[in-house]
Amino acid sequence: QVQLVESGGGLVQAGGSLRLSCAASGRTFSSYAMGWFRQAPGKEREFVAGISWSGGSTYYADSVKGRFTISRDNAKNTVYLQMNSLKPEDTAVYYCAAAPRFRTVVTTRRYDYDYWGQGTQVTVSS
Repeated sequence: QVQLVESGGGLVQAGGSLRLSCAASGRTFSSYAMGWFRQAPGKEREFVAGISWSGGSTYYADSVKGRFTISRDNAKNTVYLQMNSLKPEDTAVYYCAAAPRFRTVVTTRRYDYDYWGQGTQVTVSS
């Protein structure tokens, strides 16, 4: 089992920045890939960013490429999402997810992620 707890969400003006954190416990954190997803009201949950077990591979949705950065600290069992140049369309609940069946490959598919956090709200005002 893996438990994930997100933090760092909040209200920010357009152009601002936020850093989300996801603390993991349970199975060995450093052995699997991690990802961030988001879900806006009335929309499907979508992939935002993913990172391999070592942090050596990352992948981003086109909508956030160049503005968001995913990273991880395996010593702290934590994955981060640094969000810069935020836009109102980034407003959503952001979820951290773990993909224990994946190690070096970053997957964008929701069903590849077996464990999910409770989500943290990010609201970007115009």
